[in-house]
Amino acid sequence: MVEAEGVAGVTHRAVAREAGVPASSAVYHFATLDDLLVAALTSVTDTYVEQLNALAEGGSDVAAALAAVVADGSGADRCRVLAEYELTLLAVRRPALRPVVRRYLAALTETAARCTSDPTAVRAAVAAVDGLFLQGLLDERGVSTQEIRDVLNHILGCGADG
Repeated sequence: MVEAEGVAGVTHRAVAREAGVPASSAVYHFATLDDLLVAALTSVTDTYVEQLNALAEGGSDVAAALAAVVADGSGADRCRVLAEYELTLLAVRRPALRPVVRRYLAALTETAARCTSDPTAVRAAVAAVDGLFLQGLLDERGVSTQEIRDVLNHILGCGADG
């Protein structure tokens, strides 16, 4: 629903209609709208956390792997990333969403910290990933994987080119 209608379009009734169930079912499973939004954001966040954990286990070039994830955000995963950012921005006003956003940021921080022990560089990399995701959403052409990789290599000092 968030992908299709944005956060403003999410209601118990709309979600129930989309799921093909009675409206009372949505209210039964999600007592409040915040519960429903937390579930949606958790679903999106789980995907990112799984990707980031796979990077840690795979021993891959962190900058290259993160660049691929970010570049997909303006391509194949654009709708999912747009929905996530709408929900993430909503967390500013709805505290119930904040723990989910913090879990994503913690996983991203851990991934960036694989390249450097400099906490400033790690924080800059996390900020760069968020900024590059947004730039990819705003620019119809997206942001190239190589450009993202170059930025992350510059910040973190890792990867084949860093």
